[in-house]
Amino acid sequence: MAKHPPIRTFGRIGGRALSGRQQRLIDQRLPELSVPLGDDRSIDPKTLFDTEVKQVWLEIGFGGGEHLTGQAERHPDIGLLGCEPFIEGMAKCIGQIEDAGLQNVRLLMDDARHLIRTLAASSIDRIFILFPDPWPKKRQQKRRLIQSDVLDELAMIAKPGCRIRFATDVISYADEALDRLVHHGAFTWLAEHPDDWRQSPADHIQTRYQTKQLGDCAPVWYEFERNSE
Repeated sequence: MAKHPPIRTFGRIGGRALSGRQQRLIDQRLPELSVPLGDDRSIDPKTLFDTEVKQVWLEIGFGGGEHLTGQAERHPDIGLLGCEPFIEGMAKCIGQIEDAGLQNVRLLMDDARHLIRTLAASSIDRIFILFPDPWPKKRQQKRRLIQSDVLDELAMIAKPGCRIRFATDVISYADEALDRLVHHGAFTWLAEHPDDWRQSPADHIQTRYQTKQLGDCAPVWYEFERNSE
């Protein structure tokens, strides 16, 4: 019997028409910056960059790219991988890469799970999942990204000690994600005090989404660490 395709964890990818510059960036620069997908566990992400990088960080669903490119600008010796299925967000991100002259960012305009399965085991040093689509309606919540199978895949590519940062402003998602991360077994929650999840981390770069305050609670921040084998 044929396997069912995985449930899509994001909504429609269409949006407003791109500007002339944005369309040019998508047509010309995106192919140059795109991560080539391959067989499972076939790509060492450090080889994707033109210069040597000390670590590789992954952001899943980077929205307009403010956090991704901000971290890349702060850390030129780190390679940043970013996944975003929405063409408008991708165009904005590439524009920021162009404006800042960044050389340490590679992108995938597709479901992040395709990239995660391609990356070599124990190859990622940090993972960011910031304000993913909350799918707030009860019947939609099976589409949320933080599912046991996705956590299995993240555990595979995360190095021991890899930090995973998850943020949401939807209380039902905060409760659900925390429960799944805590009980998965591969990750340790690093919080020691309430402020550890109530206040944004010192190295966080605010995104446009945050400023809109669309959720039903103040942002919640969870920092986990990949356990040693």
